[in-house]
Amino acid sequence: MTLNKDKIRNVAIIAHVDHGKTTLVDGLLKQSHTFRDNQAEMNQTLIMDSMDQEHERGITITAKQTCVYYDGYKINIIDTPGHADFSGEVERTLNMADGVLLIVDAQEGPMPQTKFVLQKALELNLKPVVIINKIDKPAARINEVLSEIESLFLELATDESQLFYPVYYAIAREGKAGKTTDLDDDLHVIFESIINDIPAPNVDSDSDSAQLLVAALAGDNYLGKYCIGKIFRGKLKKGQSVKILTSGPVERRAKIDRLYSYRGLGKEEVSEAIAGDIVAITGVSEANIGDTIATGENPEALPGITLEAPTLSIYIGPNTSPLKGREGEFTTSRQIAERLERELETNIALKIQPDGLGYKVSGRGELHLSVLIETMRREGYELEAGRPEVVYKEIDGIKCEPIEDLTIEVSPEFVGAVSQELGIRKAELKSQEITTSGTTRFVYEISTAALIGLRNNLLTATKGTVIMSSIPNGYKPVDSKYKPERNGALVSFESGVSTAYALDSAQARGILFIPPGAAVYQGMIVGLSNKKEDIDINICREKQLTNMRTHASDGAIQLTPYTQLSLEQCLDFLLDDELLEVTPQSLRLRKRQLDPIKRKRENRV
Repeated sequence: MTLNKDKIRNVAIIAHVDHGKTTLVDGLLKQSHTFRDNQAEMNQTLIMDSMDQEHERGITITAKQTCVYYDGYKINIIDTPGHADFSGEVERTLNMADGVLLIVDAQEGPMPQTKFVLQKALELNLKPVVIINKIDKPAARINEVLSEIESLFLELATDESQLFYPVYYAIAREGKAGKTTDLDDDLHVIFESIINDIPAPNVDSDSDSAQLLVAALAGDNYLGKYCIGKIFRGKLKKGQSVKILTSGPVERRAKIDRLYSYRGLGKEEVSEAIAGDIVAITGVSEANIGDTIATGENPEALPGITLEAPTLSIYIGPNTSPLKGREGEFTTSRQIAERLERELETNIALKIQPDGLGYKVSGRGELHLSVLIETMRREGYELEAGRPEVVYKEIDGIKCEPIEDLTIEVSPEFVGAVSQELGIRKAELKSQEITTSGTTRFVYEISTAALIGLRNNLLTATKGTVIMSSIPNGYKPVDSKYKPERNGALVSFESGVSTAYALDSAQARGILFIPPGAAVYQGMIVGLSNKKEDIDINICREKQLTNMRTHASDGAIQLTPYTQLSLEQCLDFLLDDELLEVTPQSLRLRKRQLDPIKRKRENRV
């Protein structure tokens, strides 16, 4: 098929978490006959979520590209994350799109991340198409949601033309959509909307020189690094000599080894690609995200990709515990540094600085950082991490901290618990309303520092039913630093193996984090105390063997099941004088200073 730019559509799917982006992409892939009827993908869901953590967490973490053909048109689809912590993925990939499908839940309506991603799309003058999804929900409130979307566009639009947008309705899970709530049996109206409502790429296809902005990177062991981006000018050809341009005067030369176009979930090699298409290139391994790959006598760099600043940082360094080197394959500071440098190539919202033995890694939020740590852990890395800290910013000589808009939805019986927890964290209530489903929705303004650990506390207080999300909302002068409140820790002052006999007496002092038979060391945190101060205990003590028999000593030991903390819960637990030991097999909390005598001396100072 001969392709020209008028037959190309580049569209990004944007929405709040769990409003149906990836499910809609599933339907578009299947109904465009991208797969054969007997292919396994026809019976799969969330096809685009390829990472293990994406399946386990039920969220999209990295933006991905796919392509379908429909009625003679090539439609490049970009599936973006919905969580604010991965908004760096949204910002860099929207540069490849010419329009967006904004998915909104028919019950929840526009949520915090809906506002964030729509604002980014409108700033880039991308044409929006609104799809109200999940209209089959019993508590769907379609008319109210339409009104809320109108208000959101009025608030965010930078041009009057952006106030006019088509609206469609869908049940993405069933692969149905329509111009009204009386849906068709397929998604053909969405395909037609992409073709008719989303403009063709605004590019220069007749130029003799080419320009491509690198928006993503990928790689494999066979061909190495792929640079992915949209061609804004001219044509690119296999074997062509190119120049790699950054925002500065530095210019590097390279040669295109192979050129790939997207089809379905895979890539197909092509000899030539035209302006407006999204392609992957090998042979330009020195190029990074935000660079321009160009040809011609006087190549010009395209504007780079601007990103929001990081809001949280965390210390990541080599494991220094007495059990170091036993469970991981990569344990040295040099290996960790090399892995973090590789992460920087694709995860451009991260910032890394040396910090003592390790590194200070800054990102968009707790989830952003914990996904990185979990990924490294699964790859065989052994490391230690500190408590997440806020990244402050100086504005006009005043120290300022990041502020976020927090939306919380809970059942009426938990309103008091939520209000009490947010009051402790000095959050400011902006609005409160009863939704049509009977839940209460709060909107708070809260400092990023006070957000640390909030999710786990609210999940406990609401029996796991709370729905919460937040988006950055600028900076404010630091009022008074929020100090997390937590009971003291139960700290082991012996090294060895925990025994049921010792744990039986220790469980009266607090909540235990380890079972019998676990390897422990001096200074390791084994539980949460019932008291405000730390308690040093011996959990390796064994029962004295005597020939005396009594009813009291010979009774069966009844241990309360220990509490196993997730990675995020461990990070939330930490105080400034504590660390988290992370290995492929274990998560161990510990004190920075393991020796109890030295630790008490330091605390007195």
